[in-house]
Amino acid sequence: MTAFAAVDVIRAKRDGGALSDEQIRWVVDAYTRGDVAEPEMAALAMAVFLRGMDARETATWTGAMIDSGSRLSLRVDRPTVDKHSTGGVGDKITLPLAPLVATCGAAVPQLSGRGLGHTGGTLDKLESIPGWRAALSVDEITAQLNSVGAVVCAATSGLAPADRKLYALRDVTGTVESVPLIASSIMSKKIAEGSAGLVLDVKAGSGAFMKSVSDASELARTLVEIGTAHGVATTALLTDMNTPLGAAVGNAVEVAEAVEVLQGGGPADVVELTVALAREMLALAGLSVDPARVLASGEAYETWCRMITAQGGDCSAPLPRPAHVAVVEAAGSGYLSALDAYAVGVAAWRLGAGRARKEDPVQHAAGIRCLAKPGEQVTEGQPLLELHTDTPEAVPAALDALATAVEITDKAPEARELILHRVS
Repeated sequence: MTAFAAVDVIRAKRDGGALSDEQIRWVVDAYTRGDVAEPEMAALAMAVFLRGMDARETATWTGAMIDSGSRLSLRVDRPTVDKHSTGGVGDKITLPLAPLVATCGAAVPQLSGRGLGHTGGTLDKLESIPGWRAALSVDEITAQLNSVGAVVCAATSGLAPADRKLYALRDVTGTVESVPLIASSIMSKKIAEGSAGLVLDVKAGSGAFMKSVSDASELARTLVEIGTAHGVATTALLTDMNTPLGAAVGNAVEVAEAVEVLQGGGPADVVELTVALAREMLALAGLSVDPARVLASGEAYETWCRMITAQGGDCSAPLPRPAHVAVVEAAGSGYLSALDAYAVGVAAWRLGAGRARKEDPVQHAAGIRCLAKPGEQVTEGQPLLELHTDTPEAVPAALDALATAVEITDKAPEARELILHRVS
């Protein structure tokens, strides 16, 4: 590989130029090996943040991060398809979606992460199930995909190590909010997982990383372009995240809600998004099955139990319950016109459901139950939110976060559009 001077690469991007494929591959490889120092990569990340990258640069950057590690080789008899969400509040969709799509005939290798800040992590939710374990070897992942059809676990250490290193650097240098760097971070890990198809749930709104629909649309287009450039059939749904998904936000409470959905019930918005994403995944897998019928039948719950049992969990064991519960009541009567997702997410985090640093523990029983959703009529004094925590001293801070979360008006709000549009 041709060697370059890091400062020349930095200057090229600082001055608005497009980096060559050779420059990109060299700088990512050299940074991973330690030959490009942290201050140099920080300067380049800032240059990318300010100047951007075009589609070719972004695809090459993604490929270089994939090549910094290994790729999973999934020896599976079924068609493989994966899903990724950009993160939200109450977003437990992976939990019912993976066993649903597996029940319909595909293999779903869902390598997931932990929550940080106001957005929850899939692994944190599942670890509220007694005995369940997140760490699996590649052989265990492959065996479970062949026997059950779905696995939700932690990413193996060899996948895209350049991304882990660069993500930590971006987090402390103010360069997180860059569409090319966000997109390459997401796609390097997903493409390295080895699935033939990928469906993206790109969220827009107060509780999402991308607050505006236009920014979320740009990210969705970039993600799909990268997947296509790397030979992975990719589609995206743009979905609303101004209101929490479902009625549960936290860890064990979200698992309980996911089980309701798998048994044929659950909140309408969780069911709607689960079925919509399942349809996209099954289309990419070439399977003509109606996921709405399968979900309503409860068949996917049997797959869920097999998936949990295969990873050491007991799906019949009671989930953790909080030591303390507090209630937020309606301050007046009328229509609940808004329930701010970001405020609810921050409150759940302060109750112990999330973490401020990656090494922090979470409370499995902590979270919030939304007892009413926008559009419903409420009366003064009616319970609106139920706060769960093992540390009652955290309640005042959670209530502070919720101070402006609820809006009650005389007029009913317009119906919420959950799925905004599709990108392919």
